[in-house]
Amino acid sequence: MAWRKTGVAERVVITGATGFLGREVLRRLVERLPEARFALLVREREGESAQSRVEALVAALFPPAQRDGVLDRIDVHAADLTAERFGLTEHVYASLADGATHVIHSAATVRFDHPLEQARRINVGGTRKVLALVENAQRGGSLRGFTYIGTAFVAGTRTGLAREDELDVGQAFRNTYERTKCEAEKLVRAHMDDVPTVIARPSIIVGDSHTGITTSFKTIYWPLKVYAKHRWRTVPGYSDAVVDIVPVDFVADAVVHLALDEKAIGRCTHLCAGPEGSAAIRQIGTFASEFFGIAPPRFFDPGFFLAVLRPILYATVWGTRRRVLRNGRLYLPYFRMQTAYDTTHARALLGPAGIRAPNVTEYLEKLFRYCLDSDWGKRPVTLTPEAA
Repeated sequence: MAWRKTGVAERVVITGATGFLGREVLRRLVERLPEARFALLVREREGESAQSRVEALVAALFPPAQRDGVLDRIDVHAADLTAERFGLTEHVYASLADGATHVIHSAATVRFDHPLEQARRINVGGTRKVLALVENAQRGGSLRGFTYIGTAFVAGTRTGLAREDELDVGQAFRNTYERTKCEAEKLVRAHMDDVPTVIARPSIIVGDSHTGITTSFKTIYWPLKVYAKHRWRTVPGYSDAVVDIVPVDFVADAVVHLALDEKAIGRCTHLCAGPEGSAAIRQIGTFASEFFGIAPPRFFDPGFFLAVLRPILYATVWGTRRRVLRNGRLYLPYFRMQTAYDTTHARALLGPAGIRAPNVTEYLEKLFRYCLDSDWGKRPVTLTPEAA
């Protein structure tokens, strides 16, 4: 479907709008730009069209009286970001760039266990194809800004302070996600002299800081659930390992502000708790122990655990505990993190707008409470007016 010409100034193309962060970005943009039109590039799923996915998304984000008006401002495109022209016809593809004022690229695979070539095809190849669209819009004279959502974890296994202007300093990576996001950001940076670009690098995104609500129980939620359900309390990591998490409401507010702020063009920002707001893993463990009313986690040197304890345990435990050992291998490297993320640029650009990353310890209770109330996402939660 081509843009429906309405004379409206803002026309925003978004990838990843149905994702955990993308949905919150879309909601804020719809509210902040009441006359704008949106083109959403959405993957179809088996038995679920792109259109039906967006209709369900709008129903979840907006009250009934607003839904028809919001849907009327959205053009949905069933798209594959790894395909030539996203799998669209030449006419529809050309119409995306024609008049597009902003492009926000949020889509990516965040899985840690994808084979390298598969992760590259999605994260690097998809970014390359989005950049081609962005350059078409730039040549057409309509583009005001391209916002690329990266990750602070492009810093890989670095220790110490990772700065916002740094990217590839020879670091190693924990998984194919980190590696391919670094490669994708290199592509974006190679075009920054020609395209008005903003790079936003969140750390680990968790639920809303006010309500705890999340639609994704991945990242820190998996080991937290394992611990809270008394399945495992041994942590193969350092008690002072850095935990840098940020609530989705902060990240979405920041992305929208940066995407529309000319001062942010050409800048890279860490949307992170930063050295001043992150926590040590022992602090998270102590709080979780008190909240869930269970014994505190036990920390073991990760080298000793991998060389001695894990082989013994893997040979002697079965069922759920063995699955925890097997699945937990993806998270092991993050239990020994010693990286802090500089937030100088982010604070300078977001501070005047009153947008700041809360300290991790400020909202842990909200996150944990929602986990229990929703039974880790298995049942709906009705918020009280105070919480909402």
